[in-house]
Amino acid sequence: MSELKTIGIILNGVTGRMGTNQHLVRSIVAIREQGGVELSDGSRVMPDPILTGRNEAKLKALADEYGIENYSTDLDATLASDRYEIFFDASGTPYRIGFLEKAIAAGKHIYCEKPIAVDSKAAFDIAEVAEKAGVKNGTVQDKLWLPGILAFKKLKEEGFFGEILSVRGEFGYWVFTGHDEAQPAQRPSWNYRNEDGGGMIIDMHCHWRYVIDNLFGEVTEVFTHKATHIPERIAEDGKPYKCTADDSAYALFKTADNVICQFNSSWNVRVRRDDLLTMQVDGTKGSAIVGLRKCWAQSKDQTPRPVWNPDVDSPIDYYAGWDVVDPGPCDNAFKVQWEMFIQHVVEGADFPWTLREGAKGVVLAEKSLESHETGSWVKV
Repeated sequence: MSELKTIGIILNGVTGRMGTNQHLVRSIVAIREQGGVELSDGSRVMPDPILTGRNEAKLKALADEYGIENYSTDLDATLASDRYEIFFDASGTPYRIGFLEKAIAAGKHIYCEKPIAVDSKAAFDIAEVAEKAGVKNGTVQDKLWLPGILAFKKLKEEGFFGEILSVRGEFGYWVFTGHDEAQPAQRPSWNYRNEDGGGMIIDMHCHWRYVIDNLFGEVTEVFTHKATHIPERIAEDGKPYKCTADDSAYALFKTADNVICQFNSSWNVRVRRDDLLTMQVDGTKGSAIVGLRKCWAQSKDQTPRPVWNPDVDSPIDYYAGWDVVDPGPCDNAFKVQWEMFIQHVVEGADFPWTLREGAKGVVLAEKSLESHETGSWVKV
């Protein structure tokens, strides 16, 4: 039996909600519990993580809870260690470029959350720095491995839709403002401050870029209206603060394949749909409702023939005639991409979701903001 290989991974800024839950617990810890990542030759490689950040108490608490041996507030010393090959960043967006620059200079392979920067020039610049340094690099694009989207891709590969015509995406939920003590805010306050890298467009349009590019065709134009519907929220210290970032965005995207994609994204919407994200995809031969976990499909033969009559309740059950699509075996989407990146670093497996791909998401966010300011379609 061959000796189990290890790979050192610096997990920077994972004390936040997403970093802890998705990247630490459901990805790295889960990979360790399953015995590592399997490589193409059947051998396995085990993540050897160290947690880095500014708050030693939080780092220690996480390390103790999840059995992580090492943590440090001294990032420079950690980067200087040959023990660690990969640097992962889930810190606040305004600080990311500085961390990535240090890690690349130290010769580390780079994997990071999106958005990789708050402006596209910085995003493409850091991608070029990584490429010139010869380090492997990647951006988190987790939604591509969600069960609902995998089921959609299965239908698309089978030709179920015929020609895809349009997509209607609805995303979001009600984020409490914190004014009511019985309903505390469930998202951090920086999300609603533009000066701290917050905003719906910079957050979610980076997602919509890779989702649309990979599923419906490359985005070529955008028309967006943004809004800050709620002007004041309560911060973690209990004090009110002014919301300077957009909390909602209403956007139309055109693709190179002539698909029209409409995405509404809002932290001020009460959910009455199948999931927090749903996309209705309509094609000439069939349609699908794509959620995070499930996908429902209706073929041309199952499509009802409604007659407009607002004076009586509809005799048609519009929820009937939709079949649940089995995506096959699925794992946590973040974990799947983590395993692929580790395989990429260790044995050169294909990994097209680079920093440069992540920079495209920042471009779309910028073009969306430009569209709002000009009130016009903007080419991407």
